[in-house]
Amino acid sequence: MLQNINDLYGIKLAATDGEIGKIQDFYFDDQRWAVRYLVADTGSWLTGRLVLISPHALGKFDREKKQLHVNLTRDQIEKSPSIGTHLPVSRQYERDYYTYYGWPTYWTGDLIWGTYGFPVVDSQPPGAPLHRGHIHHGDTHRDDLHLRSAQVIKGYDIQATDASIGSVTSFLVDDKSWAVGELVVETGHWYASKEILISPSKIDRISYPESKVFVNLTTADIQSTAENDVAKAGV
Repeated sequence: MLQNINDLYGIKLAATDGEIGKIQDFYFDDQRWAVRYLVADTGSWLTGRLVLISPHALGKFDREKKQLHVNLTRDQIEKSPSIGTHLPVSRQYERDYYTYYGWPTYWTGDLIWGTYGFPVVDSQPPGAPLHRGHIHHGDTHRDDLHLRSAQVIKGYDIQATDASIGSVTSFLVDDKSWAVGELVVETGHWYASKEILISPSKIDRISYPESKVFVNLTTADIQSTAENDVAKAGV
């Protein structure tokens, strides 16, 4: 099922032994187009650090309580490798992070999650420690430039081959694989400010200095796209 990530901002995050905060942002991979981490606003619980939660740890979403379950304890999250308060996220940090939790890495393999099509968690006996290997804190010399903030991309212009056609307002993501299925785009006055969906397969490149997303489409291609009721694509 595709979910509009705009509907997920502010959702409460519940560890197995208590709340840990709310969803503040998502970091997505602009090469394979998948959400790799959600960013938790932990309030006064863990101040001065960024808390990233991989989809590997995500459980059920309680629609009634507007709460997303995280299959980790507060202690496990608190003792996870520490990171600063901004991008970029280094690959060394990701190695430490994945080693700590014992999850298969997503950057080795041909599928969206490495050797899997969705985030897989290795089974462990009850009470087994998640920490594996030695953690090298603070090694940030190798940055993964493909991880980007979904909040930052909102508002980027969409540049077709012949004109600017609107701006990014959201993403639609698959709630199992966390793949980005569509970009939600609000068109300008040239197309009655309608909302349309553009597949990542149509994206040529993203220029972060220019705050633009370049797509392999013409305005005529956009006009021939069927209208989509994106409001129904929420959680």
